[in-house]
Amino acid sequence: MTGTPGVALVEYLLRLGDDRLVLGHRVSEWCGHGPILEEDIALSNIALDLIGQANLLLGLAGREEGAGRDQDSLAYFRGEREYRNCLLVELPKGDFAFTIVRQFLFDAYDVLLTEALQQQSVHADLAGIAAKAHKEARYHLRHSAEWVIKLGDGTPESHERVQRALDECWRFTGELFLADAVDAAMQQAGIAPDPASLQPRWQQRVEEVVAAATLALPKTGYVQRGGRDGRHTEHLGIMLAEMQSVARAFPGGTW
Repeated sequence: MTGTPGVALVEYLLRLGDDRLVLGHRVSEWCGHGPILEEDIALSNIALDLIGQANLLLGLAGREEGAGRDQDSLAYFRGEREYRNCLLVELPKGDFAFTIVRQFLFDAYDVLLTEALQQQSVHADLAGIAAKAHKEARYHLRHSAEWVIKLGDGTPESHERVQRALDECWRFTGELFLADAVDAAMQQAGIAPDPASLQPRWQQRVEEVVAAATLALPKTGYVQRGGRDGRHTEHLGIMLAEMQSVARAFPGGTW
């Protein structure tokens, strides 16, 4: 799968696009169900940002692949084993605390990744997409970090819920920083950074917010992984069945 730099690039772009498409869909599940009107609108806008980024990244992956697949084909006509998102983003939305904690952990990573891509990538199109995404990721991080602190340092119930969410999400974060042959090829070509190089700054930012929220950082435990290789939880297939239902029922349909 990684025999040539071009194949590795397509694989890497799919990872970036799938992370954002799947997370954007999960966040969109709050549309009309937010705890307050302002937050309902904020989460809907975040979902749109993520899906917009996915649209650009999957479109670029299709062009680099050169097999005639565009972003819609890649989004709606791949099965779960063909998706390359990390496991963290596919977990069910849970309660508001879970959504916020998951978003914060991803946002803290996303800010660092998009910053590195826009500043260092020799791939002009990817660097341009990353520059746009970085502006949105900075807002996403500010929003999710503020909510983690509000909930953690809030009522006993909100504190307990956000701590439980942090405990549940933590074992999925290690996958964000595990490098494989695709990452090595991208680093060697000057297209993307080594994901492990992002972890120290991510850890520092997470620890700062967790401390301000009066939460306890979970002890490092077993790392759940497999999403980058197409090995997912049972939740992704259910989500894709819903997300892809209209496109598969009316293939080639336009509105």
